[in-house]
Amino acid sequence: MTYTSGIISRLAEQLHNLGLERGDVVMVHSSIKSLGIKDPEEIILALLEILGETGTLLMPALSYLQKPPNVHDTNLTPSCVGFLSEYFRCRAGTQRSLHPTHSVCGVGNFAHEWLDDHIQDHTPCGSHSPFNKMLHHRGKILMIGCGLKPNTTMHAIEEYIQPAYLFGPPQNYTITDSLGRTFEKVYVPHNFYEGRALQRYDRVEGILNESALSSGLLGNAKTYLIQAEALYQAALERMRSDPFYFIELGSETTQ
Repeated sequence: MTYTSGIISRLAEQLHNLGLERGDVVMVHSSIKSLGIKDPEEIILALLEILGETGTLLMPALSYLQKPPNVHDTNLTPSCVGFLSEYFRCRAGTQRSLHPTHSVCGVGNFAHEWLDDHIQDHTPCGSHSPFNKMLHHRGKILMIGCGLKPNTTMHAIEEYIQPAYLFGPPQNYTITDSLGRTFEKVYVPHNFYEGRALQRYDRVEGILNESALSSGLLGNAKTYLIQAEALYQAALERMRSDPFYFIELGSETTQ
């Protein structure tokens, strides 16, 4: 395998050691401060080097903190889930799915197939969302320096079970698409008891075996790679017996 030189080469080798391969579709969550690198482009290039021309790189571009809360512009509304996510959104060539609170950005061979029909959903992580597609098409989830808790793909699994804490009342959103067309659409947002449910998605570590969950370093950051299909099977089974397994009531949460 041929890598570019320097830091990118080292990062690409670490990604390969974690289990990322050419042609993969990977959803990346990150805390870039823990990586120990200054240029976010280096991690993007390392990921693209590993994935190759047949791979697809995805990152959440969630915007549930947008102001005003029910107005979304796919070209202008920033991501609220970290520096790397926002950098990737603004990077030339990046595409963004159309959703007012749980959009996903992507680049690569199959980006259109993963992103284009997200607009058809009426919930954050419905059947057309990239998060749901991860569960059925050999997706991989890379958690860089952020632990296992901020795994948005878990919401797609929750939508199969629809536990009592998940959904809030329907809301009307004003949305402007990438071509500047504005329209209104009603969505059923996630609620989590309005902040009274603490997400404990780190508990997946106790239900996944080593083939489904690997860990190591990326730069200086503790990093996990999750096989999404295995996550779906194990987490869905656990939630069927205990719908509240991945939350704790009585604390603040994030989306």
